[in-house]
Amino acid sequence: MRIGIIGAGNMASALAGGLLKSGIVSGETLSISDKNAKSLDVWRECGAFVSENNIDVISRSDVIIFAVKPNILPFVLEEAKDFSKDKVFISIAAGTTISTIESILGDDAKIVRVMPNTPAKVGCGMTVISPNKNIEEKELKMAEEIFTAVGEVVVLEEKHINTATALHGSSPAYVYMLIDAMADAGVKHGLPKSVSLKLSAKAVEGAAKMVMETNEHPQALKDAVCSPGGTTIAAVCELEKSGFAATVSGAIDACIKRADEMSK
Repeated sequence: MRIGIIGAGNMASALAGGLLKSGIVSGETLSISDKNAKSLDVWRECGAFVSENNIDVISRSDVIIFAVKPNILPFVLEEAKDFSKDKVFISIAAGTTISTIESILGDDAKIVRVMPNTPAKVGCGMTVISPNKNIEEKELKMAEEIFTAVGEVVVLEEKHINTATALHGSSPAYVYMLIDAMADAGVKHGLPKSVSLKLSAKAVEGAAKMVMETNEHPQALKDAVCSPGGTTIAAVCELEKSGFAATVSGAIDACIKRADEMSK
């Protein structure tokens, strides 16, 4: 599998690193382009083909991943359109629909719209994949394999991708806010910030793992922590009084609304 990545930013770098580490590609079968020559140095040292010219990468790759900002994507697509008949194109540009990409590459182009998240940088990503009508089963499996190099993958119809974005793509920011707020509260009561951050972050990590591995409902897991008349139920009641669930739901609604606006 000859994979080309257009862009060498944070997400592209996380993906390239995961692909090399997993053995899905070698340096000889990975190509990366970016206008910033310095950002390519690390991949040159890994043996990958690098270039400041996107067409160099597009022409030598079977699968091309567009890891650029949405405002840059149309210019890159124009460079790629002459190659659209024999390639699989994967876009991680937020808010850019499959129909928008098809309008430049053509209705017969093989396109996969993908929404990863930033925990991909530590191999714990969650990626949602939406193929267009031209993608065959083997090509979809290939796209899934690429992104399992940095975490887990779910395939959804494109109509669900904005909701998925709010739940997995943007949500690390909400969780970082929670961890920071918990850590600040620990500092307020006398803990060093470094200790408070570790306790808070590990609690979030462990709670997420419990949900994933026990298959128990989060409500049941919460109830198991809440002893009658204890400390946890006192905290839970305070969160409920403050409208914790409604606030989270409202944040998700706002995220989906903005994603819908971007898609138009």
